[in-house]
Amino acid sequence: MANTKWALDASHSELQFKIRHMMVSNVTGYFKKFDGSVETDGHDMTTAKVRFTADVHSITTNNEQRDAHLRNPDFFDADNH
Repeated sequence: MANTKWALDASHSELQFKIRHMMVSNVTGYFKKFDGSVETDGHDMTTAKVRFTADVHSITTNNEQRDAHLRNPDFFDADNH
């Protein structure tokens, strides 16, 4: 059976997260750049090969100081990954 491929449509998708901060508040953010795809044998999802990437340089939490901290080696180490 032929392989079936699906690609993430970034213009109709979003990658968001919400993290509890010090048990007091939530921090919400998102990645502006990401990509993903799924490939299967036909439509059999048990054979699925999933590929997903997020550009950690594109993280935003609407706080530039926090975003810079998330990009540094304490968290994502964006310059090396």
